[in-house]
Amino acid sequence: MKLRIVRLANFVAPASGGLRTALRELGAGYRAAGHEPVLVVPGERASDEETEQGRVITLPGPLLPGTGGYRVLTDKRRVAGLLESLAPDRLEVSDRTTLRWTGVWARRARVPAVMVSHETADGVLRTWGLPEGLARRTADALNVRTAHTYARVVCTTEFAEREFVRIGARNVVRAPLGVDLVGRHPALRDDALRARHTRGGEVLLVMCSRLSVEKRPGTALDALEALLRRGQRAVLVVAGDGPLRARLEQRARERNLPVTFLGHVADRAALGALQATADVCLAPGPAETFGLAALEAMACGTPVVASALSALPEIVGAAGATAADSGESFADAVRLLLGRPERERRDAARARAECFGWGDAVAGFLAAHDAEVQVRPRLQEGVG
Repeated sequence: MKLRIVRLANFVAPASGGLRTALRELGAGYRAAGHEPVLVVPGERASDEETEQGRVITLPGPLLPGTGGYRVLTDKRRVAGLLESLAPDRLEVSDRTTLRWTGVWARRARVPAVMVSHETADGVLRTWGLPEGLARRTADALNVRTAHTYARVVCTTEFAEREFVRIGARNVVRAPLGVDLVGRHPALRDDALRARHTRGGEVLLVMCSRLSVEKRPGTALDALEALLRRGQRAVLVVAGDGPLRARLEQRARERNLPVTFLGHVADRAALGALQATADVCLAPGPAETFGLAALEAMACGTPVVASALSALPEIVGAAGATAADSGESFADAVRLLLGRPERERRDAARARAECFGWGDAVAGFLAAHDAEVQVRPRLQEGVG
């Protein structure tokens, strides 16, 4: 049976990365599998268009101050009216805070609803400064209500699932995300690009991240500074934008750190070339529940140093390295990776990434919706 799967998401900006990628690839996969995906997101102005990922409806939403471009759907009456008119067979929500009310709407409308856990609630609360105990209690209260309201909660990793297991939720399913294994490949390595960013034998570090508090981008600068103090010749290229960018740029200038800030890189091929050309990718975010940018770097053959507090150790496995939340620890992990033969570390990164295709991701999410595959889906990597 063909299902209309309506998906709601907040905190999606033109320059956002992982969530926008996941929404695009899953929508394209749903469509290829014979279903009708409809994505509803906030934007500057209203629009309604057909795309490769299905129908995309944009409703006007206000900017959230201090977030660097995030908008939210705040008009509940308008969103509810749109849902009524769309008459979904399934509802999928990618916002555990401001859109949590849609679970109640779905229950009343008798529409099976899924909440996707793209981050751990306690992890985000801790990065914003709440003490660990208070963050845990607040997260537990939020998660109890979420698990009760929605038919299922989808977690992309065991790491993300733990906070729901902790409260005894029985409606949690695991469905990993994926990576474009065709669009991201070691062959994208570009010697000319490397020559633009490095001189001689300098190590090229890259961080592809939103520059916001919960991503801890300052740790990458701390790591670079620690490496330079140890006599390691290295540079850092940052692909991404966000509210902390000006502060980070000022810090790099004041400390004379060799950092290049590219801002948001909209060209996917250009970003892939950067990821493939780097020696090591840094992923310092402690609240990451999957880490698509890091996985993309690994698909390009570039090993990752990830925060030990995040889900990424589960993703990178032995092909990368983990570090505590400090520049010194990240510098240690970078040196550890660089101590391995280059071909060995690059082959290991690519092989690990090949465990995460979008085909499996789409199949997992459709299973969470009890949705059949109507036609053989075009689930080879690179959909959309």
